[in-house]
Amino acid sequence: MELTRYPTAQDLLAAAGGYLVDREAEHNLPLGILVTLRDEPDVYPQPPYLASVLDDGRIALVAVRTPPHGVVLSEPGVAGERIERAVETLVVDLAASAPDLPTALGPPLTAAPFVRRWSVATGRLARLEVAERAYRLSHVLPPPPVPGSWRLAAERDRELLLDWQIAFHEEAVPPGSPPPDPAMADRWSRQDGRSAYLWEVDGRVVSLVVAGAQTPNGRRIGPVYTPPGDRRRGYAAALTAAASQDQLDQGRRFCFLFTDLANPTANSIYQRIGYEPVTDIDLYRFEVRP
Repeated sequence: MELTRYPTAQDLLAAAGGYLVDREAEHNLPLGILVTLRDEPDVYPQPPYLASVLDDGRIALVAVRTPPHGVVLSEPGVAGERIERAVETLVVDLAASAPDLPTALGPPLTAAPFVRRWSVATGRLARLEVAERAYRLSHVLPPPPVPGSWRLAAERDRELLLDWQIAFHEEAVPPGSPPPDPAMADRWSRQDGRSAYLWEVDGRVVSLVVAGAQTPNGRRIGPVYTPPGDRRRGYAAALTAAASQDQLDQGRRFCFLFTDLANPTANSIYQRIGYEPVTDIDLYRFEVRP
């Protein structure tokens, strides 16, 4: 096994982009990060960790990290004990530069062996924080009609977007994660590299959906947020369907999103509007042993 680090996202995309795009839905998160690093470098101000592990010249594993966030792992390009060897190669290199890594996220085939070996190498305990599922949509199934209509957010919506960004973070993002970046709400309001959609009923905004990072053929949807008092009325489903359709109309082949498997309601809602499950993704948090 041979590990290669890359100075830029463009370099890693040139070396491993084909491998990642072959399973674009499964890799929509690392691809989205790499495209953002390439096209919008100011979003991630700290130097990233970009690496691939090769097995006889073939991609065995890709790893992407944008500090202070944790590492994101690809699907394995090898099988059996070669996965373990690829993971071990990555752990040795990454532990030398980031022993305080906060989290690791990836499909079970690579995430599970990574956290086992990381705990041995660093002495940190690994805790499964969120079990997620990645979904892909290529055709929208219209949901039942609900009152209201959608529009794109504008700069006049900035304060609302910031409030809802914070509310979503407090409710849905695991404790210990980096705080929300207010600059992101600014970008949503300006439609700057992101598309923020709002659902309005009688002039009142009741739901938010963001079309975020892009992949070569698609776009990741999220966050999705509806204030507690307006939930269970179909607004989020209607807006997610509208946002997804708008992205397809703009020429995307796919939309992607992630759900928490502990929330069966959200998983069923998205499937009813055309999202199909692709793979499971596990998020582990590392903690100092007591």
